[in-house]
Amino acid sequence: MIPLNPWEHHNAIKVLYAKCVEGVCEKYHITRIELDILLFLANNPVFDTASDIVEIRYLSKSQVSAAIKRLEKNSCLEKQYAKDNRKTAHLMIGKAAKDIITDGRAAQEKFLAIMFDGISEEEIAAMRRCNTHMLKNINRHLKEETR
Repeated sequence: MIPLNPWEHHNAIKVLYAKCVEGVCEKYHITRIELDILLFLANNPVFDTASDIVEIRYLSKSQVSAAIKRLEKNSCLEKQYAKDNRKTAHLMIGKAAKDIITDGRAAQEKFLAIMFDGISEEEIAAMRRCNTHMLKNINRHLKEETR
């Protein structure tokens, strides 16, 4: 018997998150992946390249590339290049994304409030430790498989 089945509720979690953020997407006429990219960059400023997004979020290169182009077109993102490296574009959040990010973060807070209602800080800390450990295991295994 599996002691913990972390994927058992995975789809329910995804559906809840989608419901929490769908109003933001509708309000600003953006796709879910566009919102995810903006929030990822806002919440993880040290990871600021398309490659970072693909690698950390396990999204396809083509989807990320297309979404970045749309976000650039709408002045939500800007690309900046280092003087010594013109190949790697660093993604900077544009002024047009300010309200989107504010509303997106509020939606994320709503999602977390629903998810963790009635769960103590100690239980959340234990979950965080376990999830971090499981993700390390997953990433190590996936990297070993690609060798």
